[in-house]
Amino acid sequence: MPTPKANPLKLNPLQLKTLVLFQELARHPQTSSALPGGEVFLSALPHPHGDHFHVGAKVALSKDASGLANASVWAALERKGLIRGNFPLAVTLTAPGIAYDTGIAQQVLHGSDH
Repeated sequence: MPTPKANPLKLNPLQLKTLVLFQELARHPQTSSALPGGEVFLSALPHPHGDHFHVGAKVALSKDASGLANASVWAALERKGLIRGNFPLAVTLTAPGIAYDTGIAQQVLHGSDH
């Protein structure tokens, strides 16, 4: 059996970073709500303060989050079936979006020191 190909949808780096942030937000009840069919509605998107922002118990650098405010990134993720969005107000992470292995979560999400 062949090994699954990394990044089979050929997401660009900004799309991958944005998807990682959406996936982490989907893990926390403070920022998400489960929907039927394995989807998750993200009810709160983070707001950077200084050079970082909090995503659940993790911290991400503001420079890694520009896709959260980029309509083109949302459109690409939606076109690939990973989210359903109403930019910039709301986003639903689809089951494939939740399951997608970006391979970069460790590079984007860091342990919180406060």
